[in-house]
Amino acid sequence: MSKQYEFKAPILPYILVLPQMVIVFIFFFWPAAQAILQSFYLQDPFGGRMIFVGFQNYSRLLADPDYWQSFTVSTAFAVCITVGAMTISLFLAIQANKKIRFASFYKTMLIWPYAVSTLVAGAIWLFMFNPNVGVIAYMLKHTFHVDWQYLLNFNQAFLLLTLAATWKQLAYNFVFFLAGLQSVPATLIEAAEIDGASPSTRFWKIIFPMLSPTTFYLLVMNLVYGFFETFPIIHQITQGAPGKSTGILVYKVWRDGVINLDLGSSAAQSVILMIMVILLTVFQFRFIERRVTY
Repeated sequence: MSKQYEFKAPILPYILVLPQMVIVFIFFFWPAAQAILQSFYLQDPFGGRMIFVGFQNYSRLLADPDYWQSFTVSTAFAVCITVGAMTISLFLAIQANKKIRFASFYKTMLIWPYAVSTLVAGAIWLFMFNPNVGVIAYMLKHTFHVDWQYLLNFNQAFLLLTLAATWKQLAYNFVFFLAGLQSVPATLIEAAEIDGASPSTRFWKIIFPMLSPTTFYLLVMNLVYGFFETFPIIHQITQGAPGKSTGILVYKVWRDGVINLDLGSSAAQSVILMIMVILLTVFQFRFIERRVTY
């Protein structure tokens, strides 16, 4: 019989939660409220006059072809990262979960890239693929005769950014997939093997369904990462080049607000991004979670 504990002082639970709520208010609710407020104004970037314009910032933004081009690139970028990072990390986790020599060493090597910051990851890939000094860029040019100029070629830039962002996310996914695989009862796998089930059948009928909670969680986190947490990689490698073609939504918010000093438009874009996060999360929990087996 489980015991239930009650606080004798009714106010104590609120006191314990108060520090966390203060942090959430200061670093989330207050900036979000400020962004919503600023999105309805034209604002002097040097602290001067503010003019109320209602939804004009939103209407101009939704009629801007550059914004929709950025939205398309952002969506493709996030989907490619999610599919690539989850597929590769699941494959690596399956291999590392096997009974092989030096398994601990392999697991450590697959986990350590998670300690690398996103900005440093962008710098690493920048130096490897730099057309002038990059080792891999040199091989592409002289061995495979590829005219590697990613700052002039959108497809090359998009590929490079996708590879860099995917590599950065592999270790995070790997940890969760490996933990999920280790929680699958070995007796089920052995029983299926005795019954003559092939490795692919054992994976799709037993292992993968039991990984569905982990897969669902990583699906949410990878999409959020692809949409909103890859700013350092974009800024480090291409800065939106060629032209503005690789400027994803979160990078466009920064460029319009910091570089172009259009604070109203930048605030409106951040509000739209916030709404996208909410809708994306609700959609995933409302429809995709139905397929999850706990």
